[in-house]
This record gives sequence, C-alpha cells and structure tokens, in this order.
Amino acid sequence: MSEREAPRFETLRLELRGAVALLTLDRPQRLNAAPPLMFRELGAALQALPGLGARALLITGAGRAFCSGADLVGDGGGQLAVSRGETAYRALTETYSPTMLALARLPLPVVTAVNGAAAGIGCSLALAADFTVAARSAYFLEAFVNIGLVPDGGTTWMLARQIGKARATEMMMLGERIAADKAEAWGLIHKAVDDAELMPCALALAERLAAGPTRALGLMRQGLARALEQSYAEALATEAAHQMIAVDSADAAEGGQAFLQRRPAVFRGG
Repeated sequence: MSEREAPRFETLRLELRGAVALLTLDRPQRLNAAPPLMFRELGAALQALPGLGARALLITGAGRAFCSGADLVGDGGGQLAVSRGETAYRALTETYSPTMLALARLPLPVVTAVNGAAAGIGCSLALAADFTVAARSAYFLEAFVNIGLVPDGGTTWMLARQIGKARATEMMMLGERIAADKAEAWGLIHKAVDDAELMPCALALAERLAAGPTRALGLMRQGLARALEQSYAEALATEAAHQMIAVDSADAAEGGQAFLQRRPAVFRGG
C-alpha cells in the first residue's frame, strides 16, 4: 500500500480529501448500526491515518443515519450480540471501548458530521469529536433505558462533562430524542446547520483544522482530556510539558517567522 492509498474495509469507507481523511460508516441498509466488525475496522482505520498523511479526520454516515447504535445481530450468524451479560462485556472491553479510547488518543483533530440518527454507541461516537456538526434533521438519542440497558461507549463520562449532571440524567434516564437545535443550545455539539450545508460546513472545518499546526492541535486534545481529571496544578504542569514539545516543532518555527514577517503562517504538520 502506498503512502496515500487508503485501506479498504467491509463496513466503512476511508478516503482522502487533501489532508482530510473522510471516514464514512457504510451500512446504510442498517442505518449504519455498528456490529463489532465496524469498530474493529474503525480501529484499524485510525491506526492507518498517520501513514496516509492525514492531518484531520472527518466522520459521517452513509444514507439516512449517522449510526443507529450497536447492531444487535452482531457480525452475522443470527445470534444477538448482547444475548448474555458476558458477551456484552467482552464486546465492550475487547472492541468498542478500545476503539473509543483510540479515537480519544488520536493525535489529529476530529470532526463528526451527523447526518441523521446518532443513537446508542453512535451517539457516543458522534460526541467524541472535537467538533460535532449536525444537520437540523438529525437527533441524538441515549436509547439504552428503552431496552433495559445502561449507556456505554464512554457516554456517562462525556455527557456529564459536556452538559452537566441534570441534562445528562435527562438524556440517559428518559431516553428521548434530542434534536440538533436543542443539542446546540445545550452546548452538546458545536453547531446545527441546514441539511444541505452539513457536509460543506463540516468539510470546511476539517480542512481548516488540517491546515493548522497538527502537533499543537494533537497536544491540545490530550491536554483538554487530561484537564477534566486533573487538579489546577496538574493541568499547569501538563501545559508546560506540552509546550516544551510544541515549541520545538517545525510549525512553531514557521508560526514565529510568519508573525515577525507579518504574513499568514503556512503550517505543514511537522
């Protein structure tokens, strides 16, 4: 495989749009419901991104939905993927959770373009981005309570921090749809846009991030994640350690020169 040739997958499509990696969940006949295979392939795609020269990641869904949740039929064979507690536990700890953690640790900025239903693990995936852009017809749903289950995919951690305990409790315990406009008003997502503007807006945002100082942006992702768990003193120490890395980057050198020369910086991701 050449440096710019994206690997092929069964349940998703990965393509390059310049420095932006566009990853499309591709099971439209199932509203992009995610069997374990999809998250294994998602993990493999994340590992491939640095070698492809990608500097930002944009995730969306094919067809009418972003992702309608975990596929209860699993990878096939007719058996329910959550038929027993042990089976569900293994699926989460061996497949879904490691992939969500890999996405959180990705050293590239991430945008999600939510084109329809984002439910269950699909809601977790949509909200795990640095910037979540949603079509006005889209919605977010923590559907677990409706089938007697509890949220997974990091939802309890994310929602409590993004919108506070009261609204997180509402989403999880009532199991009602949160429309894109309401999600924006809550601060759950970056922006709600007209349906026709979703991909142009999300792609433009991803392209803007891809043109930025990649190493600094990656360190910002790490710093923000850690700050949610650290004391103020620990956050200051993390910032100093990250700044030491960023200062030595080629992008920082370019940024300094551009400032002195009073011109726009041209970052190359180094």
